[in-house]
Amino acid sequence: MSNNDTNIEKRSFEAFVNAIGSEIEQAQVRLISAANAQMLFHYWKMGNYILYHQNLQGWGGKVIKKLTQAIRFNYPEKKGYSVRNLAYMCQFARSYPLTVLRSFIETDAKLLTPSVRKITDEIQSLNNVSFAQEPLAQIQSSDNKEVAIVQEPLAQIQDVAQTVAAVYRMPIEDVEKLFLASPVARINWASHVIMLNSSLPLGVEYWYMKQSVEMGWSSNVLKMQIESKLYERQINSHKVNNFTATLPAPQSDLANYLLKDPYIFDLARAKERVDERDIEEQLVKHVTRYLLEMGNGFAFVARQKHFQIGDSDFYADLILYNIKLHAYVVVELKATPFKPEYAGQLNFYINVVDDKLRGENDNKTIGLLLCKGKDEIVAQYALTGYDQPIGISDYQLSKAVPENLKSALPSIEQVEEELTMLLDNEKNKQK
Repeated sequence: MSNNDTNIEKRSFEAFVNAIGSEIEQAQVRLISAANAQMLFHYWKMGNYILYHQNLQGWGGKVIKKLTQAIRFNYPEKKGYSVRNLAYMCQFARSYPLTVLRSFIETDAKLLTPSVRKITDEIQSLNNVSFAQEPLAQIQSSDNKEVAIVQEPLAQIQDVAQTVAAVYRMPIEDVEKLFLASPVARINWASHVIMLNSSLPLGVEYWYMKQSVEMGWSSNVLKMQIESKLYERQINSHKVNNFTATLPAPQSDLANYLLKDPYIFDLARAKERVDERDIEEQLVKHVTRYLLEMGNGFAFVARQKHFQIGDSDFYADLILYNIKLHAYVVVELKATPFKPEYAGQLNFYINVVDDKLRGENDNKTIGLLLCKGKDEIVAQYALTGYDQPIGISDYQLSKAVPENLKSALPSIEQVEEELTMLLDNEKNKQK
């Protein structure tokens, strides 16, 4: 061993190893993503191929069962070609022909800086357009109206790639590029199955697809978000805030886009432990943790943040930081319906955070008031005159608790009472 080998500085070598390790991990992610995209493209081609020949040969639905049996006999080691999965492949191809993929890509370019208005307009546009789906002679379009498609039949049965290229009248390499450039290629198959079973309009499907990509949702999280109607809560809801009057564009648009109404805290999902006593305790102790239901780009800063102002002590319920907004977000949680004085209290905390925490590169601090219900007219009047950005939303406590635990858990009303007591007790302890 040379002297150079024995004199390697430990710190430098550790940094060297860490850099190598980071590259290995990133490469694994890229390889997995690439493999997933190729699998989806394979399923999409298979679906197109089956649909085309069903139409060309006049085959009915039984051909899928026969095809499954043939694949099992000839390729027993190959998995994923059940009757159910082959049917999903056909539905996958039917739902996302090249015309749809092109529209998704175009929509991506238009929504680089999202706002509620932009997203609403683009999604409505996707919902309203009838897309010609080439492989079928008679199909159901995305808006459930029957559309007649004329397709020149291929002279003979060819392989899958040749057939798909002929159907779409372009080289298969160009078809692949279009597919891989679309958001369809960037979520997993299990998530696609959930989408295919959801009966969502095409534009809303696109939105959930994009959210899954941006936030790294698993298929289970995607299903939960669809069931909780996240799109309606974030895009379609009538939001109460003064962002337009207090924030410059496009920050005001982005802040309004990120706001939801209502927020839903699924307390049954706190599963650090599984025994009933611990779940009951966590229902109260970790309520604020579920404010991260707020979405992508939020980072936790502090809970019950102490500020000494003059001779008095104050405690802000929750302070987050949003990376996209480059701003602190002060969250106040109230277990009662909205009262105008709540806005004044939150405005006070915003001023304090602006003074004590906000840096020279941070934008204006934003306040979010979460209440157990509100009169929207009263809430909007209450915001008039404030020069700090404030949003007011409802929150709900999910009642989706497993049947075997219901008897051990407190009621929603009890949780709300205990939450108020908890916040008060923590403030008293820190005085």
